[in-house]
Amino acid sequence: MSWTTYPVTPDRFEDFADIVNPSRRARACWCVSPRLRAADVRELGGGDRETAMRALCAQHPPGVVTYRDGEPVGWCNLGPRAAIPRLAASTLIHPVDDVPVWSIVCLVVRSRHRRQGVTAQLIDGAIAWARSEGAPAVEAYPVEPPDGHRMDNARLFVGTRSMFDRAGFDVVGITDAQANGLPRLIMRKTLDEVAS
Repeated sequence: MSWTTYPVTPDRFEDFADIVNPSRRARACWCVSPRLRAADVRELGGGDRETAMRALCAQHPPGVVTYRDGEPVGWCNLGPRAAIPRLAASTLIHPVDDVPVWSIVCLVVRSRHRRQGVTAQLIDGAIAWARSEGAPAVEAYPVEPPDGHRMDNARLFVGTRSMFDRAGFDVVGITDAQANGLPRLIMRKTLDEVAS
């Protein structure tokens, strides 16, 4: 089994779409809401989220896609916190300090590939890409479900603490935001060896 992860450039847009919106529904999320305000969607895509996301991918990759044996199986929306307007302006997820972190906004694994190790590969690939782009640290804002509490997969787009614990992230704070009625943590992985 081989795993690869690549930034979502225009030539990989269809692979991204196969993960986040396989039926290509116009009113679906398309993962634009953290990055584009309604006015931006109108400007970039004439009000169409898919077109706006395509334009965003042409400007700078908004995240990465992980492949297993050549098949796209997972998507991670990440980039510099300052370049993610909804996060940068958030009154609920405050910066912990002045480090120019990259932030993981969401994770999506294709339904038939869940519980098969995709998320670990996806997070590792996201970290590697952030490092190659010069990020000093990567943050995530997951939840910590109570022991024995099973969460609906569709609501796990922010990830869980255990996912990020396994990837070497440390808890550095708690947000004022919630997901599924649970507080969201601030977890960070410092990237000691930044690629030049």
